[in-house]
Amino acid sequence: MTDTTIALGADHAGFRLKDVIAQHLADRGVQVLDLGTNSDESVDYPDYGAAVGRAVAGGDADLGVAVCGSGIGICMAADKVHGVRAGTVHDETSARLARQHNNANVICLGARLTGESVALAAVDAWLDASFEGGRHSRRTDKLDEMP
Repeated sequence: MTDTTIALGADHAGFRLKDVIAQHLADRGVQVLDLGTNSDESVDYPDYGAAVGRAVAGGDADLGVAVCGSGIGICMAADKVHGVRAGTVHDETSARLARQHNNANVICLGARLTGESVALAAVDAWLDASFEGGRHSRRTDKLDEMP
């Protein structure tokens, strides 16, 4: 993982959890590309979800993590970027399956719904999992072909 770069982005509701995740990733030896925001001053989640998506799709980062209040809005924004397969995750199981079955290259978390320890465990489960391919490839190929 030391040669992996992960883009991180969050709105005002998620910036504190984003910072916790950034430190956790750095402790794992992962390169972090912090795309903001860095305060609880109100900002718009689509800007940060799209920034994470663009960083991943554009090759500036290998993977991405985005955080807002629920994890839903920022996920919608990231998924608008062609080449991104983002999923909102809530725990280790949903995070692991996002990678194994959906080959998610971005995960999104809800800071108002997911505690720090659960969020960090989810990030680790996602990073440590691998895409299973097989029958799942047919489905992810369809996602990738969508305009």
